[in-house]
Amino acid sequence: MYVKTALLNKELKANAALFETLAHPARLIILKYMAESKICVAGDESGKIPINRITINQHLKKLKKAGLIQEIVSGTKVNYYLNPEKIKTLVREANRFFAKIDID
Repeated sequence: MYVKTALLNKELKANAALFETLAHPARLIILKYMAESKICVAGDESGKIPINRITINQHLKKLKKAGLIQEIVSGTKVNYYLNPEKIKTLVREANRFFAKIDID
C-alpha cells in the first residue's frame, strides 16, 4: 500500500512511532513487568522476565529511544525505569487518536 507522505502530519508520525515501539510482545512484557514490579530493571531481570538477557537489552534500547523508559547509570550497572510522563502522553495520544475514529 502506498501512502503519500504529505498526508502524514507530525502528530500521526509521532503516534505511529510510539505504536510501532509497542508492536512487539517482548516490549509489552518488559513494560508490564516494570509497571507491576515498581523496581528498576538492571542486568539481573532475565530470571524474572521469560526472555533472554540479550533480547531484553535490545528491547530496552528501543523503549529508551522512544522515551518510554529512562536510565540511571550506577557504577557498571544501568538501571531502567518507566518514564511516567511519556506513558501518560502515550495514553492521551492513543485516546485522542481513537476518539477520532467513528466506528458506529
